[in-house]
Amino acid sequence: MSVISFSSSSPSSVASQSLLSTQTYRSTAIVANEPLDKQGQFNYEAARRYFPAQIIVDMRALTQNMKRLVAETKKYNPQAQVLGVVKADGYGHGLIASALAALAGGATWLGTAKVSEALLLRQAGIGPDRAHILGWMSSALDAPYEELILNNIDLGIGSFDAIHAACQAAQQCHTKARLHIAVDTGFGRNGFTPAEFDQALSLLQDGAQRSLLDIVGLYSHLAVADAPQNQEFVRWTDQQIESFNQFVDRMTAVGLKPQIRHLANTAATFSRPDIHFELVRPGNGFYGYEADPAMGTPADFGLVPAMSLQAQLGTIKTLPAHHAISYGRTYITDQETSIAIVPLGYADGIQRLASGSNELGSLHCDHQGGPVRVMTAQGPRLCTVSGRVCMDQFLIDLHGLASDLQVKEGDTVQLFAPGRGAKYCEPTADDWAESADTINYVIYTCLRNRIPRLYVHAKEVLSENDLQLLDQRSILS
Repeated sequence: MSVISFSSSSPSSVASQSLLSTQTYRSTAIVANEPLDKQGQFNYEAARRYFPAQIIVDMRALTQNMKRLVAETKKYNPQAQVLGVVKADGYGHGLIASALAALAGGATWLGTAKVSEALLLRQAGIGPDRAHILGWMSSALDAPYEELILNNIDLGIGSFDAIHAACQAAQQCHTKARLHIAVDTGFGRNGFTPAEFDQALSLLQDGAQRSLLDIVGLYSHLAVADAPQNQEFVRWTDQQIESFNQFVDRMTAVGLKPQIRHLANTAATFSRPDIHFELVRPGNGFYGYEADPAMGTPADFGLVPAMSLQAQLGTIKTLPAHHAISYGRTYITDQETSIAIVPLGYADGIQRLASGSNELGSLHCDHQGGPVRVMTAQGPRLCTVSGRVCMDQFLIDLHGLASDLQVKEGDTVQLFAPGRGAKYCEPTADDWAESADTINYVIYTCLRNRIPRLYVHAKEVLSENDLQLLDQRSILS
């Protein structure tokens, strides 16, 4: 199993590009290369006391990413608006913080999949004067449509039951339900198919005529817009766009012309300006990552990943050569070495597929585990998950003796952050995705809420009123 080591004098940009500077690994005094005020220092130390790992979210990066997406959108269509997708707890970055950063960056809409998160945004204090909110996933038979309507939340619907439920809720509330109609343009997931659409239009017309429904929008989702280099996929995206336009024409023909059309995700926001329409819905780009590595790196699009994941080392001990590590004996030490516990496991969202194995192990194959940046006496060193990821922890082979490397229990190590990649000793979520044979979205959206989220540069980009909407214990700077 390989290890990358850099001397302290190497021309690495780790200290400037990573969230935590070299000094931070030995001290809690500096985060994000800047001193913390007294309260920020207290919050950081409190988080470390109660959980041995932290998620650091750079609010400035989130805000700048949204500004970049807004600028890209308005470059081609000055009238188009941007919806910040904050579903799945803000892709793991925190629902409320992500929503506030999106608004600070120029988004005028917020979008959640689960309608419960849409309600949480309103309950947190983001009123209709600040943003339209769209929620698009619920069971029509159980969803709290009355509460959603009264909270001025737009409903994304794509079933006959949902239309009936929206009409019934609007009648109870004496308020029109604002609907965005989901249509299936070939994705095979949500929305009315072309064959169902006439029946849907009949129901929508009836609801609109009874002053129960306000048909606001029409939307769909693209399947392969993140592969613009693949001509077959480009043709498929063209077919989806053609199908979407046909749905628009069918709505318009019966007097239900949608006020807002939205189809563009992150990939299409950058690659298909022809479908910006009235609204775009960037998700992953807002959090600083490309839609797919095939499109390039975040830097290619002027984006900066906003999340860093770090942990404090647990037990460190020395093992002899030919000693097995973790379940299944998939990793066997090839020499006397020190191993260290990183106190995060699959119960925290660390992908078990990012486990590491070597030729000496029972699988007789070398698989590079997820990368971890460790500070040593010789400078930063890249180690990898050694053996299988456990429920609450995984192990790393230091490929040397901890006493020589001056690695100690309690030292902070970095799993991923903004950077150039593992080969530069700057591991990213893309590196973890590669190890686990998945996509970067999975790496950060799966991180469990028992890991504290801490926010830097919040005071720089948020107003005083917005700062009060955050958990004050989570603010570092």
